[in-house]
Amino acid sequence: MRKFRTLSLLLLLTGCGAPRAYQRAQEADTLEAYRAFLREHPEGDDAEAVEVRISELEFEEASKLHTVVAYKRFLEAHPEVPQARAARTLLEGLRFNAAKEAGTAAALRQFLKDHPDGAQRDEAQRLLKEAELKELATTKDTQQLRAYLQEAPDDPRRLEVESRLDDETFTRAETTGATQLFAYLRDFPAGRYREQAKVKLLALEVEGLLVSGLLEEARARVAGHPLGAKLKDFPARLNRIRSERSALQSPEPLAQAAQVGHYLRSLEDLKHALVAPDAMDRWQAAEELGQHVSVRAVDPLLEAFRTGRNPLVRERALESLQTVLRALPGPVAEYEVAVRLESLREKANSAELYLIMAALLDMSGRMGEAATEYQRAFAPEDPDPVVLRRWVQLREERRQTFSAAVAARQLSLWALRVAREESISPEGGVPLAAARQLCAAARNARFASEAIARARKVSTEFPEDLDGFAVTAAEALKLSEARLADAELLLRERTPGARTCGDDAVRERLESALSQRREALRTVGTKLPKLAPLLLQVARERDPSPEVRTEAAALLK
Repeated sequence: MRKFRTLSLLLLLTGCGAPRAYQRAQEADTLEAYRAFLREHPEGDDAEAVEVRISELEFEEASKLHTVVAYKRFLEAHPEVPQARAARTLLEGLRFNAAKEAGTAAALRQFLKDHPDGAQRDEAQRLLKEAELKELATTKDTQQLRAYLQEAPDDPRRLEVESRLDDETFTRAETTGATQLFAYLRDFPAGRYREQAKVKLLALEVEGLLVSGLLEEARARVAGHPLGAKLKDFPARLNRIRSERSALQSPEPLAQAAQVGHYLRSLEDLKHALVAPDAMDRWQAAEELGQHVSVRAVDPLLEAFRTGRNPLVRERALESLQTVLRALPGPVAEYEVAVRLESLREKANSAELYLIMAALLDMSGRMGEAATEYQRAFAPEDPDPVVLRRWVQLREERRQTFSAAVAARQLSLWALRVAREESISPEGGVPLAAARQLCAAARNARFASEAIARARKVSTEFPEDLDGFAVTAAEALKLSEARLADAELLLRERTPGARTCGDDAVRERLESALSQRREALRTVGTKLPKLAPLLLQVARERDPSPEVRTEAAALLK
């Protein structure tokens, strides 16, 4: 007010005088009057004096309201006026009192963030430590516990917090599954629950053997393990599975027809077929192996995926791996993935191992992590057709139409390169491997062409690019099929009766087995009433076909 009067007197003494509008504003001495004056005379000689008076009146108004919002608005409008310092002090006091009243660590942290050098800083820091200790005594948030340990490494309460973090991490891990149990063992090398975590992991391993029908292996594993005696329910579980297996071995033809194993080659036979000279034997073995819902099928399929030279072998192995993991009980499937990822975690240092990790993560539904590993394994100069095919599928599932078409185009280019480079001639003979590689090229070219065609139907993004992709795909399909036909003609001339790319005998046998199995399950209720509940339960829980599992569940109701 004093400054305002001084400016007014100065104006009078210098003979400038105040215009009538200014005098009216002075007489009213309200915010409304001064704001009206500035609207009419924004560049007048009296504008500065009016702005000073407005800041004085607005500070008086904010002081009367005495709220955080009022002081914030004042400071936003007048950050440099003399009253700004007092406004900041008052604002800090209000915020400090609010944070103190709330008494939470979050409120006090926010206050310190807003006023890092304020007069109340030391008191706020003291209160923050008390609030954190209080919250840490009851919190179940492991992230909060970890954050506190990182922020206060020398705090004398560290041991107490570490103990709570140990408790909460294990509690969460034992209800979440194998992945978190392995993480617990990794993160807590001296944790008090390490033995309990190992017992739970052993139980999951043994359960996988039991549901796979490997009863003697399960018994031997428990008997030979130092923690085996801690699996208290194992004897009863083993006896129950033995009784089920005995019943499932019924000589009744209908009982056998209801079980998938009745139609399959043995695991050992299929493992041998995975290393057969003919790639067709290998990819058909990989396809059939996916019908064995057993933990013992996982490693052979991973090995075929890792080492297979023909893309069709690797494609079938990946598809079968997905089938097996989806059919196994959820906790068992997670364990089988987690134990292999844990083994790979430390030694994965090559594209080959990154690819295995990607496949395991992909098949267990952890697509964010899988995408990272696929990217690490991918070599743009030598693209993997199996990965490209999988990318097309995943991007279509996410409705990323154009991205799917881009991957399909890359797959077409791969097929085109194979079609151009594979050597076939009567003089040089026709290597069986070349015919099988051209089979892979033709099938992938068709897959890519169909994916691009779908993209062109639904996408309006970059239509000219999609038209170009379609031309490339058509060229790849035409050339690869022509080269395949030439190769297989020469192959049959030299080896009459040789199987060709269109041979789907194994797939047809598996499809026939599916139909027979479903028909058998529909009739066991009336023809084998005593055995029917067990047959239907096993089909619902462990059949490789989703359709059979769904139908068996409906029949059990």
